[in-house]
Amino acid sequence: MSFADLGLMPELLRAVAETGYTEPTPIQAQAIPIVLQGKDVLGGAQTGTGKTAGFTLPLLQRLARHANSSPSPAKHPVRALILAPTRELAMQVYENVVTYSKFLPLRATCIYGGVDMKAQIAELKEGREIIVATPGRLLDHVQQKTVNFNQVEMLVLDEADRMLDMGFIPDIKRVLALLPKERQSLLFSATFSEEIKKLADTMLKAPQLIEVAKRNTVSETITHRMHPVATDLKRSLLTWLIQHNEMQQALVFCGTKFGASRIAAYLNKQGITADAIHGDKSQNERTKALEAFKAGSIRILVATDVAARGIDIDELPTVINYELPHTAEDYVHRIGRTGRAGKKGEATSLVAPEEAGRLSDIEKLIKLKIERVVIDGFDQAAPQHSEARQDGKRERGPRGERSERSERRDTSAQGERSERRQRRPEQDGPRRIPHMESASAHLPKLDFDPNKPYESRVASEPASGNSKPATSSHNRRAPVAALLGGFNRKP
Repeated sequence: MSFADLGLMPELLRAVAETGYTEPTPIQAQAIPIVLQGKDVLGGAQTGTGKTAGFTLPLLQRLARHANSSPSPAKHPVRALILAPTRELAMQVYENVVTYSKFLPLRATCIYGGVDMKAQIAELKEGREIIVATPGRLLDHVQQKTVNFNQVEMLVLDEADRMLDMGFIPDIKRVLALLPKERQSLLFSATFSEEIKKLADTMLKAPQLIEVAKRNTVSETITHRMHPVATDLKRSLLTWLIQHNEMQQALVFCGTKFGASRIAAYLNKQGITADAIHGDKSQNERTKALEAFKAGSIRILVATDVAARGIDIDELPTVINYELPHTAEDYVHRIGRTGRAGKKGEATSLVAPEEAGRLSDIEKLIKLKIERVVIDGFDQAAPQHSEARQDGKRERGPRGERSERSERRDTSAQGERSERRQRRPEQDGPRRIPHMESASAHLPKLDFDPNKPYESRVASEPASGNSKPATSSHNRRAPVAALLGGFNRKP
C-alpha cells in the first residue's frame, strides 16, 4: 500500500514524497481514511510508529478548503487545535505540520511556555488556522484574550496518557468548554488506561478504536538488556559502557533534574561530550542541546522524562536508563526514542538492587523477560572508607568515583590483616591499589602509659641542690597541665 491509496490530495502526496516516505505505517494506514471521513478516533500505537503523521496528514486535507493566501487575519481563524503535554512534543508536531503543509497556504503556530508571549501574540494576531500548544500556555492566551476558538473544527489530543500523568486534565476540560460542540475530535496515545477511556467518553462521539499493537507493547526491533550494578558504581559503569562500546550517540534517562545535570558534567570531565535537558532549563537551552545532539556535536544527551515523548531522532541507536522510571509505562516511552519506523535499536538499563521491584513491573507490563548481563566488578557496592583514630571513633572518607577508600578484613593462613582499596573511573572498570601502611604507624608516641594511674614524675625523681621541693604546687600541677594541653598556662 502507498500513500496515494489512502486518498490523500496531490499537494500532500508531494510533501510526503519529499520526506522520503513511500509506504504508510500500520497506524497511518488505518487512521488516515477514518479521519478523512470526519469520524472521531481513539488511536493507540507504540511510540515511534508514525502516529503524528497519522493525524497530521488527514487534518491538513480536511482544512485544505480553507487555505488562502490573503494577508487579512480575518481570513485565517483558528480551525484546528492540537494539544501536546510537553514543549518538545509540541515542537515535533508543529514541525510535522509545517513539513506536510508546505504546498498548502495554511498557517500554523506553536505555543508553549518558557518563552516570551509577545512573539506568540504577534503570530496569533496575523491569523493562524492551526495551533499546536501545551495546555498551560494556551490558557494564558485565553486569559489574555489573544485567541478565539469559535470556528474550531478539529481537536487533537496527542499523548493523552502523559497529559493525565502530568495533571493536565483540569486544563484540558477548561479548553474543551471553550470549543464548539460540533467538531471532530481525535485522541492519540502510546498507551491506554481506564482513565484515558473515561476521558475519551467525555470528548469523543462514537469514536473508532484504532490499536495497531497490543497495549503497552514495545517495538520488536529493540534489543533489551539490563546490567546489575551497585548504586555508587552507576556513573563508572555508564562511562565504561560508552567507551567500551564506542557509543557515538546515546540518550540517557535519569529520574531528577539535578541528577541529569550532574551526570552530564561528570561525563564531560571524563572526556565524553554531553549535555542535559530538563524542566529547569530554558527553552532556548533545551532547543540548543537537542539540536547539538541531533547534529552529532555532543555524543550523550542526559534527559529527564520531560523529554521522553518529545525527541524524534532518525536512527537513534541507543537509549540508556540510568535510573528505572517509577512508572512502568514510562519505560515504553523512553525506549520508544530508538527502534523507530522499523529500525533496530538498543535499550540498556542500569539496575541497582533497590530497583528490582521497578524492573519486575516493567517486565510484567511489556510481557518480556529482559536479558541480564553482569559486568565483573560493577555488581557489588564498594566498601566505605574507614580508618582507626586515636579516640576510637571511625572516620568516613569522601564518596564518589574519583576517590573512595575502604577498609576490609582479609583472613588468610597468615592471619588477619588490613587492606585499603581505592576506586577510580577507569576504562577497564574498578581496580585495586597496593596494600597501604596502617595509619596507626604515624600516630605520635607518648612518653607515658595512658593505661596506668597518674603518678607525679617530680615526686619520683631525686632532689638536687638546684631543684625546688617536690611538694611545690606548681610542680605537682605541671604534668597534669601538660597532659591536658595547658603547659603554657600561667599558674
